[in-house]
Amino acid sequence: MIRSFAAGRLFGSVTGGASPQVLALHGWARTHRDFEAVLAPAGGDPLNAIALDLPGFGASPAPDSDWGAAQYAETVGDVLADMDAPVVVLGHSFGGRVAVHLAAQRPEAVHALVLTGVPLLHPEGSPKAKTAPVYKMVRRLHGLGVVSDARMEAARQKYGSADYKAAQGIMRAVLVRSVNETYETELAAITCPVHLVWGSDDTAAPLEVAERSRNLLTQSDLTSVAGVGHMTPSLIPDDLRHAVVSCLP
Repeated sequence: MIRSFAAGRLFGSVTGGASPQVLALHGWARTHRDFEAVLAPAGGDPLNAIALDLPGFGASPAPDSDWGAAQYAETVGDVLADMDAPVVVLGHSFGGRVAVHLAAQRPEAVHALVLTGVPLLHPEGSPKAKTAPVYKMVRRLHGLGVVSDARMEAARQKYGSADYKAAQGIMRAVLVRSVNETYETELAAITCPVHLVWGSDDTAAPLEVAERSRNLLTQSDLTSVAGVGHMTPSLIPDDLRHAVVSCLP
C-alpha cells in the first residue's frame, strides 16, 4: 500500500508489521516496486521496511530545482522520523548515491549500508564523453536565439543518452548534475559498515568501481555475483535480502 512521508513530499510502501528498520532507495527512472522481491518475497516473511519513490519518480513529486544526491538525501532524511533508527539503508544505482550522502550526513541514524550497482566513482580509464560537434553548434546557436526551442530539443533527442532523452523538465537537469558527481569525500566520511553487492557484468557501474570504492571506506566488504548485470534488485533479490538481514541489529 502506498502512503505518504515527509509531510507529503515523498511516497512509498511499507512492509512488515513493526517499526521499519530498513530504508530502500531505487535507481534512476525506477520506483519503490523494484524492491518487492527483496523486502516482501512471495512465501517469505516481509522485512520491516520502507521503500520510497524518490522525488521525480513514481508518486513522489519532482524537486523544484536541479538537486544533486546531497539534496535528495536531505529530503529522504526526514523519513527517518517514521523509522526505528538507526536503520539499514539499501541503495541501488542512483538510490545508492543518495544513500551514501545520507550516511555521511546522519551517521547516528544509519546503522549500515547495502549498496548495489552504484556509480560512486567514474570508471577508471574511461574516456571523457565527447559532445558531437553538430550538437555543440546547435546548442550555441540556441543560446544566441538563432535556433528555436523545438530544434534544440530535436538535437537533444538525437544526440543524448537514453536516460537524457527520456527525462523531462527539471529531471533532465537533475540527471546531468548527478552523472557528473563522484563521492570520494562522502565515502571517506562514512563510519558505518558498508556491504557492496555487485553484478560482475554490470556495465552501468562496473565492478572495478566497487573495488576502488572499498579503498575509501572504513568498514566494507564486497560480494560479486557472476553473470549478473545492473538490475540486481530483480536479478539477485535473495543476495540483497541476505545482505540486509545480516546488518539488522
